[in-house]
Amino acid sequence: MTQDLSLPAVKKTAWIDGHRLRLRQANVADASFIFNLRHHPLRNQHMSATSTRPEDQSQWLARYALDNSQAYFVVETKENTEHPPLAGYRQPLGTVRLYDAREHSFCWGSWMLLPDAPPFAAIESALIVYRYALGLGFRSAHFEVQQGNLAVCRFHENFGAVRVGEDAGQIHYTLDHERMLESLHRYRRFLPAGIKHAPLIN
Repeated sequence: MTQDLSLPAVKKTAWIDGHRLRLRQANVADASFIFNLRHHPLRNQHMSATSTRPEDQSQWLARYALDNSQAYFVVETKENTEHPPLAGYRQPLGTVRLYDAREHSFCWGSWMLLPDAPPFAAIESALIVYRYALGLGFRSAHFEVQQGNLAVCRFHENFGAVRVGEDAGQIHYTLDHERMLESLHRYRRFLPAGIKHAPLIN
């Protein structure tokens, strides 16, 4: 099946810089960090089941490198960050993934941050995702949150996301173009200069 070139597509890039965060393309060298993050007892209550074998994470990342339908990033602090405990070097804080393009809508998920991530990390990483997706040509988003994950539900709903259904323990959300732009404007202090990214890979 050929891709409709008139529709946007998820594309990889080596990095995306925000204000205090960088989203860096995940690779096999990140397997240990991602495995430990996904098995962190304070972060894995509301995620889908995952393998308990570290080598499976490495193999998944190797397959991901050949997959042009998604973009998977490690969220990390930028160098010379203003956040004092992390100043002067890049510190991995979590992950986020863009995938499942459906006409002008994209899905994002695999969004996990360490419990001790700076308070700004959640909102800035979400803003970077939306700004990047808009730049690719997407106009809306769809995603799922596990039932019971009340903090993440509140976060998305504060951004204007609307519940559109539930099944198999998942709450389905959409975020339309107007509400996405409104949220980028409302929270612009977290991303005052927008984003910059490396050349697109595919």
